[in-house]
Amino acid sequence: MEARVGIIPLPIYVLLLALVVAFAIRGKISGEVTVMIAVLVVGGFTCAEIGQRIPWLRAVGGSSLVTIFLPSFLVAHQLLPAPLVQSVTTFTKSTNFIYLFITAVVVGSILSMDRRVLIQGFAKIFVPLALGSLAGILVGGSVGWLVGIGFWRSILYVVVPVMAGGVGEGAIPLSVGYAEALGIDHGGMLGQILPLVFFGNLVAIICCGALNTLGKRRPDLTGNGRLQPTADGEADPGHGSIHRDTSAIDVATVAAGGITGIAIYVFGTLIHALVGLPAPVAMLFLVVIAKLLRAVPASLEEGARVVFRFFVVAVTYPLLFSTAVALTPWHELVEAFHPANLVTIVATVLALIGTGYIVGRWLAMYPIETAIVNACHSGLGGTGDVMILTAAERMELMPFAQVATRIGGALTVTAAIVAMAHFKII
Repeated sequence: MEARVGIIPLPIYVLLLALVVAFAIRGKISGEVTVMIAVLVVGGFTCAEIGQRIPWLRAVGGSSLVTIFLPSFLVAHQLLPAPLVQSVTTFTKSTNFIYLFITAVVVGSILSMDRRVLIQGFAKIFVPLALGSLAGILVGGSVGWLVGIGFWRSILYVVVPVMAGGVGEGAIPLSVGYAEALGIDHGGMLGQILPLVFFGNLVAIICCGALNTLGKRRPDLTGNGRLQPTADGEADPGHGSIHRDTSAIDVATVAAGGITGIAIYVFGTLIHALVGLPAPVAMLFLVVIAKLLRAVPASLEEGARVVFRFFVVAVTYPLLFSTAVALTPWHELVEAFHPANLVTIVATVLALIGTGYIVGRWLAMYPIETAIVNACHSGLGGTGDVMILTAAERMELMPFAQVATRIGGALTVTAAIVAMAHFKII
């Protein structure tokens, strides 16, 4: 029972695997939540274990890469049982539980931060993000011009989709805006943009996995999830620390911390309905305001932190597995493998990350952390943030990643649609 696959004791893992296989052979996999938890836990931690045991892949976030792309490959080639794929897809789309995950991570990580570090972090993070976006556009456009795509075309059709903030809030409104500006069907435009978004996310995952390896070799370059040191030069011990004693926290306090996060997210959905601000962004603003006003007592902050750590440890890989099965189309990723597109996307993501690293160091922030936050600007929305931060083992950076993805993506899409309406580049 002490040997484990992920978090699962080995005998329990063998039992669960046998049960899932038996139900798949019978062609009947219930969609009820307890059965689906078993399926997702087995699938997620199996893939993570495979990635962890491949030496060269482990250095670039192998557990995350395998969990994200192996199930997608198996689904595309019909190597997973159809009932299992159908049950996982229905469960993932109907529950949309990635927002529960993001709520737990954002609320827990912000409430467990030192107030001063929080204020300084949000005040500073926009500088590497803005300069990184500019560098990504200039470098991506220049490389695209060198490989024959053209400067402006590479910016509007390759660089911008990568930095647009995912699918729902990035690629789809971008394709609609482009189609209206050019007078064409937005379906074809979406099909052209979407593969680039997926590949940009893949490049960011690999780069952040490599940054995590660098951080282990050079601990002076990283705060291990903390954006910057405190005034005395030491890392803030309260931000995301996994070593603090939780034995004195009662279950009711943990539950109260969790429901506090849910209440903040539901408030965010109301703001979305009233003014159109995305619910995760509204939730981010609300929890920051609550932290700054000291509206949440220390006991609830500690409860929220325990919920945050539970989701990071227990839910990350099952979530990635469900997303890979239900929402990551393998063929769209493969379609992006055009040499000119690949070179341009890699150059764009590296420019984002490199600028974040250099500017972060200049601003006395941890350069690996600022580079990872900048990488999230090329992520696949909230799902991409989870993938990238899992590969980087820096889930504490989720609040800053949401700023990069949601706000940075919205500004990028708006500017690109205006530019397309003006230049009409086909």
